[in-house]
Amino acid sequence: MARFLVVAAGSGIGQASVHLLREAGHEVITTARSEASGADLVLDATDFDAVDAAFAAAGELDGAVCFAGSMLLKPAHLTTRDQYDEVIAASLTTAFATVRAAGRHMRGGGSLVLVSSAAALAGLANHEAIAAAKAGVVGLALSAAASYASQNLRVNAVAPGLTRTRLTASLTSTEQSRKVSEAMHALGRLGEPDDVARAVVFLLDPANDWVTGQVLAVDGGLSHVRPKTRA
Repeated sequence: MARFLVVAAGSGIGQASVHLLREAGHEVITTARSEASGADLVLDATDFDAVDAAFAAAGELDGAVCFAGSMLLKPAHLTTRDQYDEVIAASLTTAFATVRAAGRHMRGGGSLVLVSSAAALAGLANHEAIAAAKAGVVGLALSAAASYASQNLRVNAVAPGLTRTRLTASLTSTEQSRKVSEAMHALGRLGEPDDVARAVVFLLDPANDWVTGQVLAVDGGLSHVRPKTRA
């Protein structure tokens, strides 16, 4: 049995990952921003010191994953500074705080998984702020994988396509918007939380300890595949 810390476990993909990890018999410590969530630890994941304290409280870990993030679909010229700052804080600052704490506390090695986005791997209209933040997560994962390889701390990222969660509900709320979104994905459907959670569990698994510095696109082909037009 392994022991994992899941930051922002209340997200759709976070909940699915916690379920799969616990189903496999692992011990999982969860964090969320609100006491009402029922998480083990209440945590503002943008706070470096608070994230550090959460890792300290969690004890010896085999792995950790950060699911914190937000959604903003606007072109750059319509994005306010406050909106930009919020997106960067939610997606990139939280990831950096998690890497920082893992580097300090996971001295015996293990696995760290961050969450990027297909928007960081392909040019998608009206995604400037979120693409900037999530591209930062990619760079962070690669650099951290190099920095902490000597202590056997593996760092990888998943880059989901559009996945059905509360955060993306507004993008799939009508049949027309759902069909437009589905058509952008080569496999012709949107992702489900379990699709991404299975990839997260794979990267966390101590059995896969020769994988580091990778960005796994779990996106139905959105970021790299341009299929023939469907009839």
